[in-house]
Amino acid sequence: MGMDLEWLPQPQPELLPKPRRKRIFRRIGGGIARRVTQTYRYDTALWRTAFAGPWIIQVLAFTAAVLGIPTGLGTAADIILSAGAATLVLGISANLIAVLLAVFGLPIPRLFTGSFVSAFGSALFILHYADVQLDAAAAIAGGAAVLGALFGLALGLLRRRHFVSGALLAAALVLLPLAVPAAPEVAALDIQRTAAPAAAIAADNPGQPGSYAWRTFTYGSGKDLQREGYGKGAELISSNVDASAYIKNWPKLKTLFWGFDNTSLPLNARVWMPEGDGPFPLVLMVHGNHMMEDFSEEGYAYLGEQLASRGFIAVTLDENFLNYSAWSGIPDNDFKVRTWLILKHLQQIGTFAEQAGTPFYQKVDYAHTALLGHSRGGQAVAMAADAGRWFKDDPAMSALEQFHIRSVIALAPTDKAIDDTQAKLTDINYLTLQGARDGDVHDFYGDRQYIRAAYTLGSGAFKSSLYIEDANHSQFNTNWGLYDQSFPVGLLLDRSRIMDGTDQREIAKVYVSAFLEATLHGSGDYVQLFRDYRSGAAWLPQDTAYYNRYQDGNFIPLAVYDEDRKPDTSAGGTISASGLIRTEEVAKDREAKSKADYGVVLSRSAAAGTDAFYSITLKDDVTSGMAAKGAEGLAFSMSNRNADRKADSGASAASPSPGVEVELTDTRQVTARLPLSEVVDILPLPRTRFTLYPWLEERIADGKYGDPSEAVYQTYRLPFARFQAEEPQLDTGHIVKVTFYLQGQGDKIMLDDIGLYTR
Repeated sequence: MGMDLEWLPQPQPELLPKPRRKRIFRRIGGGIARRVTQTYRYDTALWRTAFAGPWIIQVLAFTAAVLGIPTGLGTAADIILSAGAATLVLGISANLIAVLLAVFGLPIPRLFTGSFVSAFGSALFILHYADVQLDAAAAIAGGAAVLGALFGLALGLLRRRHFVSGALLAAALVLLPLAVPAAPEVAALDIQRTAAPAAAIAADNPGQPGSYAWRTFTYGSGKDLQREGYGKGAELISSNVDASAYIKNWPKLKTLFWGFDNTSLPLNARVWMPEGDGPFPLVLMVHGNHMMEDFSEEGYAYLGEQLASRGFIAVTLDENFLNYSAWSGIPDNDFKVRTWLILKHLQQIGTFAEQAGTPFYQKVDYAHTALLGHSRGGQAVAMAADAGRWFKDDPAMSALEQFHIRSVIALAPTDKAIDDTQAKLTDINYLTLQGARDGDVHDFYGDRQYIRAAYTLGSGAFKSSLYIEDANHSQFNTNWGLYDQSFPVGLLLDRSRIMDGTDQREIAKVYVSAFLEATLHGSGDYVQLFRDYRSGAAWLPQDTAYYNRYQDGNFIPLAVYDEDRKPDTSAGGTISASGLIRTEEVAKDREAKSKADYGVVLSRSAAAGTDAFYSITLKDDVTSGMAAKGAEGLAFSMSNRNADRKADSGASAASPSPGVEVELTDTRQVTARLPLSEVVDILPLPRTRFTLYPWLEERIADGKYGDPSEAVYQTYRLPFARFQAEEPQLDTGHIVKVTFYLQGQGDKIMLDDIGLYTR
């Protein structure tokens, strides 16, 4: 049986089907290949022409990006490079996307779709990289890509002789801006002018050229790779300086561009020198941070020429190698090095001035030196005037033994703590100018340096600030263009209310010249401009608003609010109030950050027909010493805060200008009350929208623009003679009380620096 089993026929295994995997892969691969070969089947002549629309958007996006990060080869070269790069990127990405769409078999014009996606993606990346929030960047990039696509489609229709549809689409694109909701208009200031004009200054317009002929020349290393004026064209050869003690990280790309590193920084400058025997006061001008490849120092030539014509040696310093570059960044410690270089330039000029045969020889008045800076340069000049805080043991400090810095001017300055400290000026004249529409240094940082400037009684020095409603940042420099932010973000800023650049620089010329005439030439008539800008109204553009602050060494404080938080006492007496909500608050900027300066905020709460007042009863020694000290009037700084009040349901909004009256009482209880608006108009504060549309305000640069306004003071000086005109019996030599009345419902003000001014 076993044998039978052994020889039984064995069942044959079924034959398995031959593996099909390779054939499937070949079939799939063949299908993909066939689809790829048909990538452009839907891109007819119409869509190939329409490709031009996304290409234009791509080129514009790349051009905006490159203009914001210049190569240093020049604008024309940058535009050519950006157009070439945009075309290359679009060509590669659009074709790759088209192939991908073909693989999925989507029956659409694939190359055109790829170009659309590429244009959108490029614009999105560029905007987001430039600190535009993702949602805003996507909205702007999407809108631009759609417009480009529709424009290209209109071209395609016209090329294919579909004239009616092409013309209609083109017309729709032209009319589209009319259909887009316009951004709400920023209301112009509601200025109620009731005060009599101020007396004009009896002096010539300081913004006009003076009587001096002048010439210009440069000094420099003689080896500059970028500018002939500091290379072969330099009239004087200056020393190089070693900044390696302060700059530890110097990018190699900077060395490649400039030809030097942090161990051999050049002392380059352009000089405007008056003709004549001299000696002449010296004014050094320092630019701020800007694109390194877009040289800054020549942008103050309008000031250099003006000052030289009025008998000042004006010198604009080259610190471009410390500025930011998209390719090489910004050196570490740049604030300190900007300041240190000012001292080194003073040393260099001092050396030239002692060398016979140089243009500086015996021409420099060492006792009358001023420093002027813009942006970071505005902070650097204040630091240089107080250089001992940072450079106590540096040999560069010898410059301050030779040159006496009497005056400092800051145009839209920064105010950053360096090594945890900041400049504090004592008995040095200080002037700062700031635009309310400054889209770069958007807070009034010069106001903080103003606060930190102090004067001993009778010093003769003064400080002043001017806040200009419609001025911006860049237009103080003729080379910085029209926009306060580099491209592409600069294109999103609203320029509709920014004043003409020529007008803005005219304000700078008037104020800078008058300030230096007053503080270096001793032309006392011009001081009145800084006490009351209206005294120079004929010299200034009229279609903007001005706010000025002033204090000097002849100020006797009654209430300054920084000494303590006791609401009923002050430096000059005791305080009482009725019908008001009063709080002592720190002044804040647009970002709600402290300006390190307290004031008292008064808000009327009294019922109609009831007095609301704030009184300071003076100490006996203040009253008895008035006549001896030669007190001539009352001075105080006030900020109009009526815009703070939000109208409640059923309640009327406060007037743009509060109704403020000031009353003086003498020892015999004789009183005289003066409506403030009869002396000086109380202007509402500017409220600025920086971007084209309100929704962009919080979506650019991490929402830095903050509140549309900030606490800005106007100084009011009320001569005792004006009170005596109201009440001749008032004894202004023995005032015992100063009272402020708020007359209008909802009126709100902030007061600071209440005191007396003397002869």
